[in-house]
Formats: sequence, C-alpha cells, structure tokens
Amino acid sequence: MDDIVVQKIIRPQRVLSGPWLEVIASNLDYHRATFLWKCEGLSEARLRQRPLRSSALTLLGLMRHLQGVERAWFQRTLAATPPRFFPYRTYVTAAGDDWYDESDPTPAREVYEDYLEACEESRRLFARVTADPARLVPNPEFGDTDVRFVLEHVVEEYARHVGHADLLREAVDGAVGE
Repeated sequence: MDDIVVQKIIRPQRVLSGPWLEVIASNLDYHRATFLWKCEGLSEARLRQRPLRSSALTLLGLMRHLQGVERAWFQRTLAATPPRFFPYRTYVTAAGDDWYDESDPTPAREVYEDYLEACEESRRLFARVTADPARLVPNPEFGDTDVRFVLEHVVEEYARHVGHADLLREAVDGAVGE
C-alpha cells in the first residue's frame, strides 16, 4: 500500500438549495473529490499510464492541469494576484499555448500534494473573491466576465475533466462508477 498515491476519498454531500455561492462552493468541492476518487488507490505507475493509444492523457496529467485551473481562475482572474504555479515541465502547442508535458518527472505524490494545496488556496480565497458575484473581472480567454461566469467555468472544467478521468480510470484497471 506504500506505493498508493491517493488514499481513500470520501466525497462531501452537496448543498442542493440555498444561497447560490454555497451551492457552487459545495459543487466545486464535490467535483474536486470526485476527480480524486477516480485516482484513488492507484500507484504512481498507474497514474502515469497512457491507456488510450490515441491520446497522451493520463490521470496524473489531469491532476497537474487541474492545479493550474485552480490557480489561474481563483488567484490570477478572481483575486488579481500572480499565481504561484509549481514549475512543471511544459511545452508550446501548435497554437502557441503552454501545456503540461506528460513526461514531467515530478513524483506523483508531489503532484498530488500540490493539487491539494491549490484547492486549499482556492477555498481560502473563495469568500473574498466572491463577495460581489456581479463584479466584472478581466478575462483574456473570454473577455470581461463576472465572477459568476468564472465560477461556472471552473465547474465546467471539472465536469469535463472528471469525465476524462472516468474514462481513463476504466481503461487503466476497469474501475467504474458514477
């Protein structure tokens, strides 16, 4: 069991009604936990496994990406502070964007700890950066948006990547679940 990176994950109950920010915050935590649940019980080798011949995508790569999602949207966009990104290996895509290199040698446990830290940083910022959900924030990807849009976009990122994680996990070891 010492080679298992992500131990037992308990997904939190979601807030199903009430103040919108409480519902969104609980859904973010639910999606964060669901992503980790898809990584639960796997070794570093399994997290790095590329089970789909047509894709270089791995569960560990998704974890690196999602720490970037947390820091980019909560720190850079909503808090207007420079994010402290872990220095993962990246490359420039054909479109000119930086993207995480799947050959990054950072140990999976460090990536996992960094991901947990990024989520905690976002939780600590949440009340301050969402005090005015109608506040407009500069958004280089979409143009100026309000805080609500950014929060919905982060939920969208998680929903998309949890779907990827679900398919990857099934391909890695046959584990399935909602």
